[in-house]
Amino acid sequence: MTLKDKLLAQRIYLLLGGLFITSLVVSNLIFQKFFYWYPFDIEVFGSKLFEISVGILPYPITFLITDLISEIYGKKRANDVVVVGIFASLFSLLIIYTGANVPATSWSYVDDALFRKVFGNSAIAVFASMLTYLFAQFVDIQIYHFWKRLTKGKHLWLRNNFSTWFSQFVDTFTIVFLLCSFGIIDWANFKGLLVSGFLFKVFVAILDTPLLYLGVYFFRKRFSLKVNEEINLL
Repeated sequence: MTLKDKLLAQRIYLLLGGLFITSLVVSNLIFQKFFYWYPFDIEVFGSKLFEISVGILPYPITFLITDLISEIYGKKRANDVVVVGIFASLFSLLIIYTGANVPATSWSYVDDALFRKVFGNSAIAVFASMLTYLFAQFVDIQIYHFWKRLTKGKHLWLRNNFSTWFSQFVDTFTIVFLLCSFGIIDWANFKGLLVSGFLFKVFVAILDTPLLYLGVYFFRKRFSLKVNEEINLL
């Protein structure tokens, strides 16, 4: 690989890392709003099916990005992005805490009470999300590379979906369990939110498979990569 190609690969890696971190941090900030995304009136376990938090919208993007980085840049680079995402979450938590504790002016459009109402639970959300995110992302990467080794780099759809489905169930179960435990969500909604959140993530994982194929095709064509070959940024 030429120096020019290596520099381009590094820039793309930074871009993917930036999208990953942005998606993660934003999902932690907007999680308190819930919406109903399915046109039919279906109930499961006493709750409407597909009543989910808007925070779940950017979250599947993180798994698409880690799968793409795993495929092209390797396991270590995917793990590096996950670790940086944890530090970004902690830093965002520090900013929120600081913002909540400095007094608002009398003419401020957003006063202290409104700020705490919107962002007051973000500390708990970030904490809960970090625990689940750390575990689920590493599970996703481990399973992804297990299937990659087993299939010798073939059947991309298999490792993309199998790794994502399992890790997303772990993520959904743990985050809903913790939010119910902290009193942010009523336990009566636990089963409904678990099913809704997991099915939504499975649906998105199926939809993002063509995007992963497209991304892998672009990288292999642009950098002349063979099947199962990875880019070494060192």
